[in-house]
Amino acid sequence: MCHPVQRLSRLIRCSLGIMLIGLTFASCASGSPVTPTPTAAPEPRIASSTAAVVEVRPTVVTPEPTAAPSPLPAVTATVLSPTPTASATPAPTATPTRGPTPDGVARTAKVPILMYHYISEPPADADIYRKDLSVPPARFESHLRYLQEHGYRVITLDDLLAFLAYGKPLPDRPVILTFDDGYEDNYTHAFPLLRQYGMVGHFFIISDFVNQRRSGYMTWPQIEEMAAAGQRIGSHSRDHPDLKGKSVDYLVWQALGGLEAIQEHVGYHPRWISYPAGSYDDQTIAVYRSAHYWGGLSTEQGATHTLEQIFALRRVRVRGTHTAADLAALLALDW
Repeated sequence: MCHPVQRLSRLIRCSLGIMLIGLTFASCASGSPVTPTPTAAPEPRIASSTAAVVEVRPTVVTPEPTAAPSPLPAVTATVLSPTPTASATPAPTATPTRGPTPDGVARTAKVPILMYHYISEPPADADIYRKDLSVPPARFESHLRYLQEHGYRVITLDDLLAFLAYGKPLPDRPVILTFDDGYEDNYTHAFPLLRQYGMVGHFFIISDFVNQRRSGYMTWPQIEEMAAAGQRIGSHSRDHPDLKGKSVDYLVWQALGGLEAIQEHVGYHPRWISYPAGSYDDQTIAVYRSAHYWGGLSTEQGATHTLEQIFALRRVRVRGTHTAADLAALLALDW
């Protein structure tokens, strides 16, 4: 027979085993370890005087602690600032020059603006108009020689405007040379003679005729060569219409079309318009002024100019029959 103390010890061990098994199952079911509450040790019993006193302490089984989960790395919130973009300020563009700023002083200038067309012998079958507009090259040279020998100084329309606007001095006996329509003989005959005498002319071209390579008119390479040599190129409209009484849209088409074609080929904004056949009105002037032209030339006879009339400049027509002596008489007139 077992000693009573032995039986008690076995009973306690058995109870503890059953308890641990139950805890194990509970832990598995819950998915997390369960630490049993330690059972208070029973008070030791005192045996009789014939037996040794034995202190029985129950063995408390503590489950192995599971490793603490690795701490998650700290997450630092990153605030993404938008990448600074370039300033939206547009690139500067060239501001069109509106011409010299007037100083408010009224001035008058007597400057003959000579008006030429053809510089060639008219053909045998030429009509009266062709003959009247044709100055043979030899006669044209006699005109240039007369101007040079008698102290005339060839200036530009820009020079005339500068004097009228703010008093830039003009030379003694100033004169301006202009050529309408852009005929091919302006390149073959007038240009070499101007270069020979060191003079500059204003050549007013019909841009659509040049674009179409119309026979008898200068080509763009010829015009470009003249411009590169210092001759001045102006507009005579796109296709030589009567500009008087036309709509604003039509006039804008004429003004900008001529301007853009010339600027593309010679590299500068043409500042002067010679009205085809001298025909224009207030609306014509308003449109060309708004397109940043500086002035316009008529076919009205005269040689005295003011700033108020800069878009209606008068000229002196040179006819095919005019000799150097005739030119001298024209220049001497009190226009």
